[in-house]
Amino acid sequence: SRVPRAFGPRRRVSWVSEAPRGPLDTPSRVTRRGEICMRIAVSACLLGEACRYDGRSKPCARVQELAADGHELVPICPEVAGGLPTPRTPCEIVQAPWMESGKARAANERSWTILDASGADCTAAYARGAQAELARAKEAGCELAILKAKSPSCGSGEVYDGTFSGKLVPGWGIAAATFRDAGITVIDETADFSRLSRM
Repeated sequence: SRVPRAFGPRRRVSWVSEAPRGPLDTPSRVTRRGEICMRIAVSACLLGEACRYDGRSKPCARVQELAADGHELVPICPEVAGGLPTPRTPCEIVQAPWMESGKARAANERSWTILDASGADCTAAYARGAQAELARAKEAGCELAILKAKSPSCGSGEVYDGTFSGKLVPGWGIAAATFRDAGITVIDETADFSRLSRM
């Protein structure tokens, strides 16, 4: 069964079951489609949590259906975990390791600059939230993360370019890069979910 858990300043219904933690790759732990059950870190906004910068959620039925299939979803929000309020001024990445190397390396906080639309530096909160949610995902046993596309925290492969003009460029959000560096496979909500257990 699923029980309420604390998330940020509010109470929400968790998508994580009360089943004891342990290996999920046993014959009795398969989805209704016959796949190995997985614990998956998921951007909380995709599960209906109103934690986006605009105070809204971005529910994705395809992602939510993974719980019905038998996967266990661990909701995360690096921005809330980093102490940013909801709603908040939108932020974009203006400096990141991949801008120089082309690689999705999280490196360290000094390698990143994330500013909000007023010019305020929010890098420390983003870095803090990325590390906090990585620790939670690892503690939960997640090997896969489905993170919100294009976000300065969660984008994987494409993010806004830092000019607040709506232009997208190849790149990674700081949490997505941090998760990937730690060995967690990162995809977004537009990915093909038909072969999750093989990712």
